[in-house]
Amino acid sequence: MFRKILIANRGEIAVRIIRACREMGIKTVAVYSTADKNSLHVKYADESICIGPPQSSKSYLNISSIISAAEVTDSEAIHPGYGFLSENPNFSEISENCGIKFIGPTAENMNMLGNKRNARKLVSSLGIPVLPGSGNIEEDNEEALKKAADDIGYPLVLKASMGGGGKGIRMVLSPAHLNQAYHQARQEALTFFGDKDVYLEKFCEDPRHIEFQVLADKYGNAVYLGERDCSIQRRHQKIIEESPSIAVKASMRKKMGEAITKVLKEIKYVNAATFEFLLSGDNDFYFMEVNTRVQVEHPVTEFVTGIDIIKEQIKIANGDKLKIKQEDIKIKGHSIEVRINAENSRDFKPSPGLITMYNKPGGVNVRVDDFAYCGYKVEPYYDSLLGKLIVYDISRTAAINKLKSALNEFWIEGIETNIPFIKRILNDGNYVSGKVDIGYVARFLEGK
Repeated sequence: MFRKILIANRGEIAVRIIRACREMGIKTVAVYSTADKNSLHVKYADESICIGPPQSSKSYLNISSIISAAEVTDSEAIHPGYGFLSENPNFSEISENCGIKFIGPTAENMNMLGNKRNARKLVSSLGIPVLPGSGNIEEDNEEALKKAADDIGYPLVLKASMGGGGKGIRMVLSPAHLNQAYHQARQEALTFFGDKDVYLEKFCEDPRHIEFQVLADKYGNAVYLGERDCSIQRRHQKIIEESPSIAVKASMRKKMGEAITKVLKEIKYVNAATFEFLLSGDNDFYFMEVNTRVQVEHPVTEFVTGIDIIKEQIKIANGDKLKIKQEDIKIKGHSIEVRINAENSRDFKPSPGLITMYNKPGGVNVRVDDFAYCGYKVEPYYDSLLGKLIVYDISRTAAINKLKSALNEFWIEGIETNIPFIKRILNDGNYVSGKVDIGYVARFLEGK
């Protein structure tokens, strides 16, 4: 097993990985920007090293700085977490070429699946339905952009090929908005992923957002760990995630899971991934994308399956064979995760500043993954996620009640958070009854 792992990330996911490493007896190295010098992941790691200024492009997206930090600290492996460089094939390849194991898929895997355009072609060839879409739209080729949009038909969506986490996405309702949305999507893709490649995809109205967590090893073994329902989202940013989905029957879970594992085995995929789908009101599902990394919402799957996904990632990267068999995976109970963001709960503007009080909830099957504390200063340079509150119980109703109770114990002062907004959703009849889709939050905010 690895002796030392460098975590090429920040915030709550860095803390989560450090905890898993500790339990496995593995030393950890935290990297941080000057803005994150007082972050909890820096305090928890066995070693820490500054890799640059606050700008992500000069720190958390700086491959040479991260590789240098790994070499200086004699780290044997790098865990990229999610976001930043986690789906960058160049980073994976450079790490491996430097003799540092990348805890994630190979560069080849990423090029096949992490690039969302390539992934659409691949899964379609293996029989998984996809929505109509385009190839890469080259820069300043307005004629090609217009033709592709006209061929697909409005409304449509512009997406970053290397995107994830809701970044690099723009809705286009009519030709009048196409050019502006195109340039905005490209710029955001470059800022967050270092790659401005974008493509077009037909917009599917009011579907559920369903995703499947999978694991695969280098020996050809692959399993799916059930699904998560991520339909509660605002502007493509997920707010509440659940497992299992009340819209997915056991027969559909089996059908979708087997189709996914077929793709994994076809391309010899290694490590964790998440396959994302849109589920229509007629129970037709359409492939959206693959995230070739761990997801923010992975804890809900861990609760309902009892499987530690981060530890499995590390063991797979170490060359271990998956000990989990598909027939051993049972979905038990219900888990819900809410994202706690430093933002105004009315207009959702970021709320950086000094946290003057921070009280986390507790109790049986109540989990908080975070990196903040009383006295921590939330900086304006990164996304607003402070942490996640995850609960588990025997049923969805019981889990909702537990979540409400836990939120009443989650006290954060000095900055604003979205906790009041989440409480409003949890008390909404449509949410409680499960009548949701990706347009739910927009309707909820409009009072419809």
